[in-house]
Amino acid sequence: MMNLASQRIVVTGGAGFLGKAVTRVLRERGVPAESITVPRRRDFDLTVEADVARLYDTARPDVVIHLAAEVGGIGANMNHPGRFFYANMAMGLHLVEHARRVGLKKFVHTGTVCAYPKHCPVPFREDDLWNGYPEETNAPYGVAKKAIFVMLDGYRREYGLASAVALPVNLYGPADNFDPASSHVIPALIRKCEEARLAGAPEVVCWGTGSATREFLYVDDAAEGIVRAAEVMDEPVPINLGGGIEIAIRDLVTKIAAACDYRGRVVWDTSKPDGQPRRGLDISRAKSLLGWTPKQEFESGLKATVEWWRAHGQS
Repeated sequence: MMNLASQRIVVTGGAGFLGKAVTRVLRERGVPAESITVPRRRDFDLTVEADVARLYDTARPDVVIHLAAEVGGIGANMNHPGRFFYANMAMGLHLVEHARRVGLKKFVHTGTVCAYPKHCPVPFREDDLWNGYPEETNAPYGVAKKAIFVMLDGYRREYGLASAVALPVNLYGPADNFDPASSHVIPALIRKCEEARLAGAPEVVCWGTGSATREFLYVDDAAEGIVRAAEVMDEPVPINLGGGIEIAIRDLVTKIAAACDYRGRVVWDTSKPDGQPRRGLDISRAKSLLGWTPKQEFESGLKATVEWWRAHGQS
């Protein structure tokens, strides 16, 4: 097992929602603050190869944990399919290639549940990743992230680059992205219900039919799984990180409305897409290879997220 406390670590996306949780876990593992580099876009545009090369020269990392992504909910994916493919593909491509050039000890790649086929049997198993095309609205993002799995496998076999691949399901938790233009489903619904409650609005409008299902993972549990992969994995074997509960969006809205104490009607705009019909992960590989299982109970995690938004998000 790699002792991360003695390594220099770059965490791309380390200033973001998941990144802050990962850096907290690294500090808990004994990694000194000065050994963790969090590149910011104003200093290093990771879609530009020269900037990636400069990052490696400047930080001299032993380990890279790659969390940075350009991503959003269904609307953002529909509006920016080209950018989401290019940005995510370019970042991964340059970071892995320069990891090889500098002799990096380990590269940890965070994939996405969007990489799975649209009609993948539930629960999703890692061996099914290549058994179909992803759901169309997020396919450019999912395919770009999945292509890096293949790159890491090739670089392990040809160059000996040690790596790990984690696939977290939809994340949620305090300090999530609540921007209505780019947020994922839980923060988007919390904001919608809270704003409706405060305004005394009689109804909220939600996309789709509510029949699609999703699974959610608390951000701290995801961070623990990713750091654990950094410690114990050398082969780029995709590993699901899931929360263990598949829930229909209509039921999720009911839970969020209750957590927000919003008592108005829910109206479904069926002209909008549902996205992938079902999502739920098999996490047996994470249990066996990482010794990892999620700890956070969903309703209490949801409550903590609502409380954070009320305290920090509405100013």
